[in-house]
Amino acid sequence: MKGKIKEYVFITLGMIMVAAGLYFFLMPQKLAVGGANGLAIVINHWIPILSIGAIMIIINIILFIIGFLIVGTSFGFKTIYASMGTSITISLFERTIPIQQPLAEDIIIQLIFGVFISAIGMGIVFNQNASTGGTDIIAKIINKFFGIELGKGVLISDFIIIIMAGFAFGPELGMYSLLGIILNGVVIDWTIEGISLCKEVNIVSEYSNNIREYIVNDLERGATIYNAKGAIQERKRM
Repeated sequence: MKGKIKEYVFITLGMIMVAAGLYFFLMPQKLAVGGANGLAIVINHWIPILSIGAIMIIINIILFIIGFLIVGTSFGFKTIYASMGTSITISLFERTIPIQQPLAEDIIIQLIFGVFISAIGMGIVFNQNASTGGTDIIAKIINKFFGIELGKGVLISDFIIIIMAGFAFGPELGMYSLLGIILNGVVIDWTIEGISLCKEVNIVSEYSNNIREYIVNDLERGATIYNAKGAIQERKRM
């Protein structure tokens, strides 16, 4: 139970970061950096009567229904929680903190901050064996029918969204969005790699049983005990 609570705390933190990066930095500049949010930004341009958060909720519901029917129940509750939670958080931001204009006039600044914040959030979510949905589901559908790898399927889906963004907002914003997707992938990998780093500590002592009990019972961590012998006095160590 403690482990499950920890997982959902991290997923919640990650999805809030994703929503904040998208809403405060990418969405005001119409930067459709792939995913359900990018598609929602494009649709919102043609159907402004619906907010981007509401469109994201609709897109994720449709994708999950299609995914369950075609791919099966391999998504898991954590992915549903993360993807719908991100959409709902953006919708709450729209209602409580409306943004009339971008925080910065420089689109590059908006792109960098938006991608870094949202990509770190995605990395945290991915590290908990969940995802924020969107193009991940489309990639699984493409993989099922055409045998294309999931990573390439995500790139195909995002590239299609970028083309749509180029038609909707012009080629310049389309190129910025492409740059954002490349940067997004780099930061996600960097975040996952950083979180997954492990450290090893070697302890040499005559009190190995006391140290083992403290590590296992108090720290709730694993340990491996080696038998060793000192080179000078040839005394046994552990």
